[in-house]
Amino acid sequence: MLKDFKKFIIRGNVVDLAVAVIIGGAFGKIVTSLVNDLIMPLIGVLLGKVNFKELKWVIEEAVGDAPEVAVYYGQFIQNVVDFVIIAFVIFIMIRLIEKMKAKPAPAPEAAPAPIPEDIQLLTEIRDLLKQK
Repeated sequence: MLKDFKKFIIRGNVVDLAVAVIIGGAFGKIVTSLVNDLIMPLIGVLLGKVNFKELKWVIEEAVGDAPEVAVYYGQFIQNVVDFVIIAFVIFIMIRLIEKMKAKPAPAPEAAPAPIPEDIQLLTEIRDLLKQK
């Protein structure tokens, strides 16, 4: 059982998947920073100095020690932008990988099947008779 597990772990697909998950996690942090620290502040300035992190719909105000109940739709907008950027980058990467893959060489045309000897002889006889 241990040998089977070792074979399973060493297989290329599992290792590739592990590397992809690690790189994907790091890439997600980079995109989140890009959206939170660069893109959304610029969009906020263009829309009249709006801070998307503070956009919320308050359902109940804070009373005493009870915190307010609110829907933070600004954070949701940032997450949607994160998703769109990540999806677009993955789309571009997949297209590049597909273009880099070697295209299979076209199959050579099959040689005509050999003609049996009796058919060849009959064809030659026919051609000779046509000439006369």
